[in-house]
Amino acid sequence: MRSDVADAVPPARSEVAGAQTLRRGLAVLRLLTRVGPGGLRVGEVGRRLGLNKSTAIRLTRTLVDEGFVLHDQVSGAYRLGPEAFAVGLAAEPSYELQRLAAPLMRALALESGDTVFFTVLHGVQSICLSRTEGDFPIRNQLVKAGDRWPLGVGAGSCAMLAALSDAAIADILARNAKERLAHYPRCTDAAILHLVHETRRQGYCLNPGLVLETSWAIGVPVYDVDGRPVASLSLAAIEARLGPARLAALANRLMTVSQELRELQGVQCSQP
Repeated sequence: MRSDVADAVPPARSEVAGAQTLRRGLAVLRLLTRVGPGGLRVGEVGRRLGLNKSTAIRLTRTLVDEGFVLHDQVSGAYRLGPEAFAVGLAAEPSYELQRLAAPLMRALALESGDTVFFTVLHGVQSICLSRTEGDFPIRNQLVKAGDRWPLGVGAGSCAMLAALSDAAIADILARNAKERLAHYPRCTDAAILHLVHETRRQGYCLNPGLVLETSWAIGVPVYDVDGRPVASLSLAAIEARLGPARLAALANRLMTVSQELRELQGVQCSQP
């Protein structure tokens, strides 16, 4: 699993105090998004973000005053509040593609029994927007909705990377190299570039346990109506469930679903 260091506030840059405070406040919101409805106590917020207690208290109280965070007086935990929900609703049109993907993901998880993920491209990172679990007893618990990964780490993320130009790939790998080295040491430039080559050749990415040795995954890019890679679909399973025949069948199924999503976008764009 990823260490708590992955949640830490980015190192301070040459910026005014107000910008640094904003950055820290956003880090608190991002952290609470990841931990789910149970929330966190202020001490745990500070520990995970590398903030001293007084700073963590000041940030959480300000977010409570503004309605972005709620404080449970009984448990002492902080969790997302109504303003955060309102912001999410305002941004909802940006995630139309994820809504289109949801029923297709459910069908794929039901058919395969494995865990299916929908991830979007965001700069030099990928963000998991949703996860749909099948009924196979051993499930991938490594990735959950809201998690961010360096672009290229993970099957879906690498599938999106492979759909970019060689120049863009080189730039992205250079920019996220430090994070990969710190948290995903097996995801070297050489390893990712090999997966990029294989993805372009096959049409899908097979990640052979580079992130978590026991978890393999297949990923395909999802394109918008203009042919730009904007998201990915991936399926994770233990290695024993991805023998050659089943791997080929699941990869073909993922590629078919990706094409269906592109066609659905076209239909929506053509509607008055």
